[in-house]
Amino acid sequence: MTDVSEHDHDDLLARAFRDNEPQPPTPEDPGTDLSGLITPTTGELDLAERNRARRGSSSTEIRASDTEDITEVEYRKLRLEQVILVGVWTEGSAAEVEANMAELAALAETAGAEVLETLFQRRDKPDPGTYIGSGKVQELKDIIAATDADTVICDGELSPGQLVALETALNTKVIDRTMLILDIFAQHAKSKEGKAQVSLAQMEYLYSRVRGWGGNLSRQAGGRAGSNGGVGLRGPGETRIEADRRRLRTDMAKLRRELSGMKMAREIKRHRRQSSTIPQIAIAGYTNAGKSSLINALTGAGVLVEDALFATLDPTTRRAELADGRAVVFTDTVGFVRHLPTQLIEAFKSTLEEVLAADLVLHVVDGSDPFPLKQIEAVNKVIYDIVKKSGEEAPPELIVVNKIDRADPLVLAELRHAVDDAVYVSAVTGEGIPELEARIELFLNSLDDHLVLLLPFTRGDVISRLHEYGTVRSEEYTEHGTLIDVRLPRSLATELAEFAVEPESDGAPEAS
Repeated sequence: MTDVSEHDHDDLLARAFRDNEPQPPTPEDPGTDLSGLITPTTGELDLAERNRARRGSSSTEIRASDTEDITEVEYRKLRLEQVILVGVWTEGSAAEVEANMAELAALAETAGAEVLETLFQRRDKPDPGTYIGSGKVQELKDIIAATDADTVICDGELSPGQLVALETALNTKVIDRTMLILDIFAQHAKSKEGKAQVSLAQMEYLYSRVRGWGGNLSRQAGGRAGSNGGVGLRGPGETRIEADRRRLRTDMAKLRRELSGMKMAREIKRHRRQSSTIPQIAIAGYTNAGKSSLINALTGAGVLVEDALFATLDPTTRRAELADGRAVVFTDTVGFVRHLPTQLIEAFKSTLEEVLAADLVLHVVDGSDPFPLKQIEAVNKVIYDIVKKSGEEAPPELIVVNKIDRADPLVLAELRHAVDDAVYVSAVTGEGIPELEARIELFLNSLDDHLVLLLPFTRGDVISRLHEYGTVRSEEYTEHGTLIDVRLPRSLATELAEFAVEPESDGAPEAS
């Protein structure tokens, strides 16, 4: 395996940030072509290929005769990374703990792993030395020996000391929930801004751990699952693992400058949308709650819909018309998750601020989840953090409970009791969508003014603006000009107040 430190540092960084792909061999070793011998690890595959690999792994086995002539490392490259999940139960019911571990399993599968076993321990608090007690460490070691697992994933954020102690005791790669989520974001980021945001988050995570990991960093970079580190260790952040804190500070500062420029461009676009007077509606919520599906149901737009966690990282904006003909702009934002790493919240701040810039936030909740109130709590916490740091006021929120076609009636009953004024829909069947549209129209009406305008025949430009940005209820040509009954945004109504009239009882308009 090639030592990353042999690469030119800045050139390696530039390639990693541009492509977010595994790095090529160094010039010192140009003569060996392994392209036809070794299949890429799952970390190097795109999402579709990885899903095909997962389906194949559940129905086929690699025969022993097929692996006689390959090394263990090469064999591991032919299959999904196999992991064991570990959790500490400090609070909540057994059902909540099982739901948390099921979510961790979904995260691991999204990252390209196959979950072999799940192990959790009831404790008042995680063990400060090894996260779990010494007895569970031995039990975990036995499970690893029996299953030949590649990686252990802990459902919490490990300190550098805990991580080193666990890896030493288990002789197996160990990652925590934060590393897992960062890995998923590294795989799903598509835009230049998204990749830079993930890179910054990974570096910030590593920066606080360089001193604690010490010599163990090289193991973090390589692991047992392949040259790119496997689950939790992919993406541009991993190229910094051997770097010292000074180099990390330099590179993080460079990324922040780049993101600052991208933020300015985003703010210009946002200001342009806001100045257009078209209402802005942000779709926020827990990951995989069906936000993109809901946008499709409301607009008919072909937004990517994938049954996977964090399928949407880059904000997607779609203009649409409501049933009353009014134009609106929907923005699909990154999904939230329980214990979302603080590094990601900070790195994705400019993206998450799309929520604050909206006139209305549709907070989408997965009604099929056994604990949807926990989802609402997690999302509200992130939004509160963004509001607190920005100093802005949170926009009005409408809670939309999605996937009611798959929901437990008892869970829905609990939601109806706990959440006032929510709308219950199924983006798949269309149930509840008309009610949601009516609620959106009702809210937007509260932002609009209802006016009757008398416009000179020479002001066709104003009439065009009314049709574009308002809802024209009637239009009549009179001897005095064009009489228009219209509902329009308050800012535009103020601008056109000079044309406002009040109809008299005999039908002739009177200047107001």
